[in-house]
Amino acid sequence: MPDEYRRIELILHRPRLALWAGVRPTLVIGGHGQPTQWGAGTWQVSASEPVELRVFLFVRGWRFGEAVTTLAPATTGPVIYRAPVLPFGAGRFTLT
Repeated sequence: MPDEYRRIELILHRPRLALWAGVRPTLVIGGHGQPTQWGAGTWQVSASEPVELRVFLFVRGWRFGEAVTTLAPATTGPVIYRAPVLPFGAGRFTLT
């Protein structure tokens, strides 16, 4: 387990006009999943090792909007996830 940590900012965007409603994203960091909310938040990750971020949307047995990225230890700035408009297809990450 790493001794040093850093905080990353993750901004989760949903489309203004989507063909799905009431769905919350699930965030998986290093294999540990947790339900989260739309908007900005910070999470603690390793400062010395790369970390994999995965976000997906899940409703009534239907999983969609999945996006995966790996953050290097030198990555700074917010990470932005954008959900798809339709209830299928992939989401996307943008590193700023």
